[in-house]
Amino acid sequence: MNERKIADTSGMDLVRWIGWAQMMAGQDWVRERELSREQSFVLGYLVHSSGVIQRDIAQVTRTSAASVSSLLRGLERRGLVERRAEDGDERSKRVYVTSAGAELISGFEEAMSAANESILAPLDTSERDALHALLSKITAELPQPSRP
Repeated sequence: MNERKIADTSGMDLVRWIGWAQMMAGQDWVRERELSREQSFVLGYLVHSSGVIQRDIAQVTRTSAASVSSLLRGLERRGLVERRAEDGDERSKRVYVTSAGAELISGFEEAMSAANESILAPLDTSERDALHALLSKITAELPQPSRP
């Protein structure tokens, strides 16, 4: 895209463009591990919240219990998660990430940091500081993102 077209693009469109570049970097990283975005999210969630019930996963992913069950079956087949019955009650199973699952997604934060560094590479330190200050000023007035 030439400089004229970039100059004619709104600031919010440029922010979305940056978000798109981050998202694509994350998707590429996930695809290299032969995971879907949803599978990688669940593995990451389980690394920090191992032993949850499927209903918890459905709530945090904002999807149906049936979708979670299907997703977990795929991860189980690959040996990335396991479901264990609590106190012998087969109806109440907790979900745990396996060491293989945790290993598969380790390094995501570092990969995203590298992608962010690549995105910000054209800016010097003072420009990065100015960008951060402006974005902080805008986001200070917005509701903070949250998950259930």
